[in-house]
Amino acid sequence: MNIKREISVVLVDNHPLVLEGLRAILETYEHIKVVGTASAVRSGLDIVAGLAPDIVLLDINMPQISGIDAIELFKREAPSTRVLMLSMHDSREYISASVLRGASGYILKDVPNEEIVRAIETVAASGTYFSTGVSEVLLQQKRKAESSAFPLTVREREVLAHLAMGRSNKEIAALLDLSVATVETHRKTIKRKLGVSTTADLTRIAIEHGLISAL
Repeated sequence: MNIKREISVVLVDNHPLVLEGLRAILETYEHIKVVGTASAVRSGLDIVAGLAPDIVLLDINMPQISGIDAIELFKREAPSTRVLMLSMHDSREYISASVLRGASGYILKDVPNEEIVRAIETVAASGTYFSTGVSEVLLQQKRKAESSAFPLTVREREVLAHLAMGRSNKEIAALLDLSVATVETHRKTIKRKLGVSTTADLTRIAIEHGLISAL
């Protein structure tokens, strides 16, 4: 019998009916525990600071503090907690901004219940998840990038994508079967070719060129 590990989730959405609906859906799965709900970012931060859940399922349209701006706040309160965005919008700007701020996934509110659960499971296992509609937007970005001039080799693009997801040189080396020194050389070459100096710049460029969706 395959027993799934328990995943703790905090729901943050300013619509009470949405919160109730999500809780009802998730509570039908034994391995997912909704440990708190909040209708505002501030109250959500208080809950997360005290419980450090595995996942925050966060609506993008929040009053006072937007969901996108809240991502970094949640990561600051509980660095081990991963943020999964829930939105009605499949625009490139929202998706890119969410990933850039540190979200580990982005799903649309009209996806089937099973996909919400699959997204939570994937993100809780240190993966990334984008629902079908979102993936199509990212794929369009990737195709656009591939058709335009981009000075990186295939290997450098792979390294850039992993760097943009916040992985260390050691982690990238293990994933790509390279030495840590080789990864560091790629990092320096990528920065030189792209004319940037910070990881934030690398992340922005990776998103703009659709490289995040390749992982």
